[in-house]
Amino acid sequence: AKARKGNLRNAFELVPDSQVQGRHLALVDDVLTTGATAQTLARLLLNAGAARVDVYCLARTPKPGT
Repeated sequence: AKARKGNLRNAFELVPDSQVQGRHLALVDDVLTTGATAQTLARLLLNAGAARVDVYCLARTPKPGT
């Protein structure tokens, strides 16, 4: 998980003139493993002014050892 977070550092950016200010946005992912990608994208959108970001996923992998 730590390596995954490091790989995502500065991996995403919004296009110029993105209109996220005050919006309620949804991220859709097929499989949530560590949550690092969703967390990185949500943080980017919130920092750009989104009012709320929800994450929807089809499946989630179990934590190791469970």
